[in-house]
Amino acid sequence: MARAADGSIVDPYGGQADIESRTLRHVSKAFAEDPVRVLRVARFAARFAPLGFTVAPETLELIRGMVRQHEVDALVAERVWQESEKALREPAASSFFKVLRECGALKPIYPELDALFGVPQPPRWHPEIDTGIHTLMVLDQATALSGDTRVRFAALVHDLGKASTPPSEWPSHRGHEERSAALIETLCARLRVPSDYRDLALIVARYHGIVHRAFELRPNTLLEFMERADAFRRPERFDLALLACEADARGRTGMEINPYPQRDYVSAARDAAAAIKPSAEDIATHGGAKIAELLHQRRVRAISELAGRPRHRS
Repeated sequence: MARAADGSIVDPYGGQADIESRTLRHVSKAFAEDPVRVLRVARFAARFAPLGFTVAPETLELIRGMVRQHEVDALVAERVWQESEKALREPAASSFFKVLRECGALKPIYPELDALFGVPQPPRWHPEIDTGIHTLMVLDQATALSGDTRVRFAALVHDLGKASTPPSEWPSHRGHEERSAALIETLCARLRVPSDYRDLALIVARYHGIVHRAFELRPNTLLEFMERADAFRRPERFDLALLACEADARGRTGMEINPYPQRDYVSAARDAAAAIKPSAEDIATHGGAKIAELLHQRRVRAISELAGRPRHRS
């Protein structure tokens, strides 16, 4: 659209009507000449969904034709990630992936995500049942909790391993954490995802179940988990991981506003343990191995004292 010198609106493609009807629509068949436009339409949907915008049925059908003709297979990995990262910044980030799935483009672009749809989970813990639906609900919660796109990405990919659970084991997904980590490595290598995104996602994929069960863990187990997650050397990243875990807990039907005291508890345990340092006497009288042993024992004791305090879990 444009405004003429006399103030009139030049609108050859009916843009004003589309704005009024909250419709995202391609303006010509030339749209199909560049598969990156598929990603951009989905990204615009993620930006404008809160305002009520949806993609026009004819635009979705045009994209379906591009998918059938394998046009989207030609997308360069760097462009896929660039558009995805921008989409993760948007206020309705999950709409990016919903639109890609609706037009059939999610499978060739993000096969690891597409495979989650139709995979059941235990209704007791996941009333929404479908793992794909849960994944997008977790992304919605992460979007509400944090503007950090690394948290949102970690939330998006935390359960990828559930797609590789043998159907004979459904709805259980024992061992999905390490399978998720392996798939995250594959996805990040293919799309050249930056290492800080990958590393945070790996921590969340491997340890979200441990964080959920934090109140049940022995202090020694909790400390060992924090050491594996590099919580003491990388406290900022660890805090982001806890945010993604909270998003996972809330990304379930009927649990969206539930409190998540595990995040504060694990964070406090990390702080209590991190406050324990070797004394000057330790350094003067013991070797490195003994100092590490003493440090571990004292940190376990600090977490034990924290765990023994009354806490509000409601």
